[in-house]
Amino acid sequence: MSILIDQNSRIIIQGINGKAGSFFAKRMHDYGNNVVGGIAPSHGGEWTLNGKIPLFDTVHECVQSTDADTTVIFVPAYSAADACFEALESGIKNIICISADVPMKDIAIIKSSLQNKNAILIGPNALGVFTPGKALAGVFPVDFAIEGNLGVISRAGSLCYDVLMELYKNDIGISSVIGLGEDCLSGTSFVDCLDLFEMDAHTDSILIIGQPGYIQESLAATHILESITKPVYAYVAGAGINTNKIIGHTEICMFDSQHNAPRKIEDLSNAGVRIARNLKDISQLINGR
Repeated sequence: MSILIDQNSRIIIQGINGKAGSFFAKRMHDYGNNVVGGIAPSHGGEWTLNGKIPLFDTVHECVQSTDADTTVIFVPAYSAADACFEALESGIKNIICISADVPMKDIAIIKSSLQNKNAILIGPNALGVFTPGKALAGVFPVDFAIEGNLGVISRAGSLCYDVLMELYKNDIGISSVIGLGEDCLSGTSFVDCLDLFEMDAHTDSILIIGQPGYIQESLAATHILESITKPVYAYVAGAGINTNKIIGHTEICMFDSQHNAPRKIEDLSNAGVRIARNLKDISQLINGR
């Protein structure tokens, strides 16, 4: 069993002719995924990746021809909402939006539209979904992950890669990993993913990778206490951030003094979650050392 995607998923790429879209489409295809089409307006009827993937003008045309159920979106931020709506109206079940810097107003509108639809949105600014040995829908590196029984949910970006590498070096296998995206507002929450892993027969324990800003980790703590029976581990980055000094382009939500890392760590710990204080601690906690 897998979370959201498996070897039978029929994946399309919106924005496949862009630099990022073409690069990661090739990676997903090479991993063995069933990438059944790409969306490239004005290029319908053509093929890409040396004739391996057909192109369509619209998602609707692609779904009619291929029965696609999952899309991975690589379009500019200003058109990400339109891409999500097009996928939603075409009957796509899993919408994975990699696009970054999508306005929060657009995200809020998309989330509202999802309420009456049988669909799930991962992102925006997401890493996607990766089930080692079965399927990849996103931008995860595939070289350092092995199949196993640990479910991983991450709000962090590249930090998630470091965690996966640490798990790989210690022979800890993964059932699935979901990269929700670093934005304060996202389509899917920790709570949603916790329920998915709780129901997954191939997941024995769950790892949360959090960061400062917004309330997802605190909401997850309450949900874990009330509804999750499997062991949960957590690593929350940013405990040493000085909330009075904003550095560079870092998300302003990370400096929310009400939802800082120490408070989230306290909430999760009070819910019975075992806390890793650094990367090395993660594998030691999971291995019971």
